[in-house]
Amino acid sequence: MTEAEVVGRLRSGMTIGIGGWASRRKPMSLVREILRSDLKDLTVVSYGGPDVGLLCAAGKVRKLIFGFVTLDSVPLDPHFRAARQNGTVEVAEYDEGMLQWGLYAAALRLPFLPTRAGLGSDVMTVNPDLRLVADPYGSDEELLAVPAIPLDAALVHLNRADAAGNAQFLGPDPYFDDMFCMAAEHAYVSCERIVPTEELTASAHPATVVVRRLFVDGVVEAPNGAHFTSCAPDYGVDKAFQREYAAAGKSAGAWADFHAKYLAGDESSYQRAVAREQEKESA
Repeated sequence: MTEAEVVGRLRSGMTIGIGGWASRRKPMSLVREILRSDLKDLTVVSYGGPDVGLLCAAGKVRKLIFGFVTLDSVPLDPHFRAARQNGTVEVAEYDEGMLQWGLYAAALRLPFLPTRAGLGSDVMTVNPDLRLVADPYGSDEELLAVPAIPLDAALVHLNRADAAGNAQFLGPDPYFDDMFCMAAEHAYVSCERIVPTEELTASAHPATVVVRRLFVDGVVEAPNGAHFTSCAPDYGVDKAFQREYAAAGKSAGAWADFHAKYLAGDESSYQRAVAREQEKESA
């Protein structure tokens, strides 16, 4: 599929899970395609990075369910910060383990899963809809009941995939991408390169193939598609671009210039603009 074909299957008001982790292996070409669309009122579920920031900047997000939103070396994405401070998005801020547990409950088609994560913190204060459940086996312990987070669609980016939807990470961590796909009614994988199935395990352990075709509806070949986040070992974070992005969030005029430079066209024009800047950096 193409990015446009994937986004053409999404609808306003959907709950969309976005894989990756902060500034690591985000499906950014798919996020940028959402920016070009007329989608709105989305509920976004993410261990967030610039995916969340860009969607907030574009006014696409109605509600955000998240464990954090950070650019790592930049502690807070500027557009996420503005959305939180201005109250323009509804939020459910969970402990990182709780978010994982909510996705896992949805993957198992359970209404909730019990956990100790979040107990003793303010997570229930800021999320008053959360409930405690008693151990039914007699220990008298109360646990936090994390509600399932079912997704209408999941978007993830991995290093390699075959045409059937088996997808592989080659970096240090799978980042729960498999769980996002299993929690979703429909899941779409973008990848650096589509390869024959046998190539996935020719020089890598089968355990690196974390996303299975059973849970995937479409595959997009998107070289550099995670930019400006990392996709190790293929490439790292584009730190110069990240600094430019963060600086552009400081004023409406700066953001308009950034948008015109990088986001006003299609994905090909975005990649060309990025390449030009990288050439300047290396000159």
